[in-house]
Parts: sequence; C-alpha cells; structure tokens
Amino acid sequence: MNRSVLYWRAASFAVAAGFIGLWQFIADQRLVSPVFLPGPDRAWASLVRGFASDDLLDKLLGTLEHMAYGWFVASIAGIALGAMIGSSRTMRSYVAPSLEFLRPLPVSAVIPVAIAMFGLTQTMALFVIAFGAIWPMLLATIHGFAAVEPRLYEVARSLHMSRLAVIFKIALPSASPDILAGMRLSVTVALILSVVCEILAGLDGLGHWVLLSARSFRSADLFAGVMLLGVIGYLTALAMSLVENRLLKWRSSGH
Repeated sequence: MNRSVLYWRAASFAVAAGFIGLWQFIADQRLVSPVFLPGPDRAWASLVRGFASDDLLDKLLGTLEHMAYGWFVASIAGIALGAMIGSSRTMRSYVAPSLEFLRPLPVSAVIPVAIAMFGLTQTMALFVIAFGAIWPMLLATIHGFAAVEPRLYEVARSLHMSRLAVIFKIALPSASPDILAGMRLSVTVALILSVVCEILAGLDGLGHWVLLSARSFRSADLFAGVMLLGVIGYLTALAMSLVENRLLKWRSSGH
C-alpha cells in the first residue's frame, strides 16, 4: 500500500473522529435536548445492550435477509435480461421505450400496488426491493453488452461460435466492469428499500426497530439502529469494491 493511500485513509478517519467528537460535545452541552439527540456514548451503550439481549441481532439478521434476497433476485433478473437486450440491437430498439417508461417510475409509487397484490408480507418486500434494485444492474448490463467491441463479434462469427459461447466467452467478460458497478449500486438500493418495507409493513428488521424507537422516544435506541444501518451500508459497499477489484484485476495487469 503506497503512502498516499495511507494519508487519505488517515484523513478520512480523522474527519470521522472529528464528527463524533462534535456530536459528543453538542450532546454534553445539551445544545439539543437529549430526548432528541443522545450522545454517541449513549447510542453505543444502547447498541451493546441490544446485542447482549439478542433483540438487535434478530433485527439485523432480518434486514440482511430482506436485502440479500431482494438483491439476489434483482441480480439474476437484471443480468439475464440485460444480457439478452444488450446483445441484440433489435431487442434494444423494441424494448427501449418500455424501459424508459418504467425506469423513472418511483419505487414509492410501486409500494401501494405491491401491498394491494401481496399484502403486508415478505413477498411484498421481496417484490419492492427487487423492483428498485434491478434498474442499476439492468441498465449497466445493457450498456456493457452494447459497448462490446464489434470486431470481437466478427471474430466470433469467423470462428462459428454459438450465441451462448459469444455471450459467456466474449460479451460477458467485456461487460463485467459495468455489471459489477451496477451490482454495487443495487446493493445500496436494496438496503434502503429493505428499511422502507420494514417500516411500512412492520416486518422484523432494523427499520421496524428504528420506527418503534422513534415512537417511544427512545432516541439512544433509534441512533443505535441508524448507526448499525450505516455500518451495513459501508461494509457491503466495501465488500463489493473488493470483489470488483479482485475480479477485474486483469484490467490493471493488462496495461
């Protein structure tokens, strides 16, 4: 690891430490009522207490389950549909208008439809999360397949390769940077929508924990849940970045 990377990481930790210190100062000086703004020490104590009683662990596992299932469904559907559409100019011409109609549709407008269809159930949450998370992946996959160098397709035709062989041996490796970038964005969307569904449907998860804490004016528990959601978002994004760097190592080694 070079020195500049270490400097940047040290600076980012310093900024985070400064933010926490400012938060603690405001709480200690009671510039904001403790009912609404507990200090980080109280939020941390609530976090430890929640894990000690297993209540917070159950909520954490519920949110991770909702996020993972929705993101997995969106990944399979988004990559498969994106590969079919992106590898065919005809399909792009026919399907593009429909995609442009659905893509800007807010997920919040889909939630009442999902509730009417599935009720306040896990299936509703899965549908909403998958619908919202599929778009970054689908559009990135379409772009990646459409941007494959045309000469590679000419080489495939000269070698009499089948369509599946062209997709898996030529198009997919070439489109993998776009696909992985779309997957990284989708996992963040899946986390956000998991919390939204848990709040609306009362499903077991951190969203429900945060909602009940707010209604009961348990501000320390509320901030503990929000901190935990931030940690989940950071760790999932970091994990996706590591996977992306590992799978795309060939790009840097090729230069």
